[in-house]
Amino acid sequence: MASRACYHTGMDKNKKMMLAVSAVVILGVAAGYYYWKNNQTQQPTAADIQSAVDAVGSITDSATQGVLPSIGTAANPLTNKPDINPTSKTNPFQ
Repeated sequence: MASRACYHTGMDKNKKMMLAVSAVVILGVAAGYYYWKNNQTQQPTAADIQSAVDAVGSITDSATQGVLPSIGTAANPLTNKPDINPTSKTNPFQ
C-alpha cells in the first residue's frame, strides 16, 4: 500500500510539472506577442525622408566647404604641352 501511495504522488508531481511548464510556455508566448506588437517600427513618412535628405545635404556641404582646392586650368601643368608624338602626325584618318 505504501508503494501505491508513492506512485500517485509521482503522478501528481508529473502533472504539476506539466502544468507549470505549460503555464510558463503560454505566458512566454503571450509576453513575446505583446512585445512584438508594441515594438513594431512604423513606416517613414515623406517628411521624415525629406528631413534625412536635408540633413545629409547640409552635412556634405559643411564637410567639403574649404577643404577641396578649386580645379581650374592652372591646376593642369600639361595644358600647353608641345605635341612631340610622331604617330599623331602620321595618322591619315585625322
